[in-house]
Amino acid sequence: MSEYAVRFHRTGGPEVLQYEAVDLPPPAAGEVRVRHHAVGVNFIDIYHRSGLYPLPLPSGLGQEAAGVVEALGPDVTGLAVGDRVACASGPLGAYATARNMPADKLVKLPDGIDFETAAALMLKGLTAHYLLRRTCRVEAGDAVLIHAAAGGVGLIACQWARALGATVIGTVSTPDKAELARANGCEHVLTGVAPAELPAQVRALTGGRGVRVVYDGIGRDTFMASIDSLAPLGMMVSYGNASGPAPAIEPGLLAQKGSLFLTRPTLFHYIAARADLVAAADELFARVLDGTIRINVRQRHALQHSARAHEELAARRTTGSTILLPQ
Repeated sequence: MSEYAVRFHRTGGPEVLQYEAVDLPPPAAGEVRVRHHAVGVNFIDIYHRSGLYPLPLPSGLGQEAAGVVEALGPDVTGLAVGDRVACASGPLGAYATARNMPADKLVKLPDGIDFETAAALMLKGLTAHYLLRRTCRVEAGDAVLIHAAAGGVGLIACQWARALGATVIGTVSTPDKAELARANGCEHVLTGVAPAELPAQVRALTGGRGVRVVYDGIGRDTFMASIDSLAPLGMMVSYGNASGPAPAIEPGLLAQKGSLFLTRPTLFHYIAARADLVAAADELFARVLDGTIRINVRQRHALQHSARAHEELAARRTTGSTILLPQ
């Protein structure tokens, strides 16, 4: 059966992405075929395409999508043809009209969550879940710093942290992004602040103490400023590399800066177990359905124009979430 997918045969810029006809065999044991209705775009896709995270080539791309189950392979239980489902983890290949997926990597969508919302929600929302609910469990009264507060993860994390009772400080690059961050739970927005000036501004907002935790998906450009924005015993959560990999540091620096904690987590370890994936998705869906979290789909592109979506994301011309539409 012929379908279409975005693939790349060499690493590089957005121009290496190719929209190709591909053969899709019947689903194997433990797999289902999913017809995609919407596909999520994330910074990790750029890391894969560029070679920062090396892959065997040629390769498909993307991990986040939502659609309908069309066929079941042998030994699949718990899913049926016609079920609405979504995914946020490998194998790569979500940039496709349809694909075969391991059934245990899929979760059923509640009736109140549409395909576009789900495709914008899964990877970014589950990332916000593990950051705020597991890596450093945010509590009422905490002060938190969230970089790229108007981005896909940032907007979800700001809303969720505010609902948990935290004082949310966010960084953004433009006044338009600042307005969006404020509308989504960010109490204090720092716009276009140079990294060297960030710690002083954060401390001015926290009575000189600093924040309990920094969620930093930027990497190299903000890493040391984030460290210097922490209160004693604070936690530095470096979860992305949008500006490049974070620098290496000596462990002794953490002691000098206040007995700090440093972690470099990734979503896929937090949802590797089926039970953890389902529990996280259930909590995330509940927060969307009760209105705690609103999903901002701000950019839509046809699947064959995925290169354009990558260009905009890398240039930081996006806010909220970007999705690809296969139909």
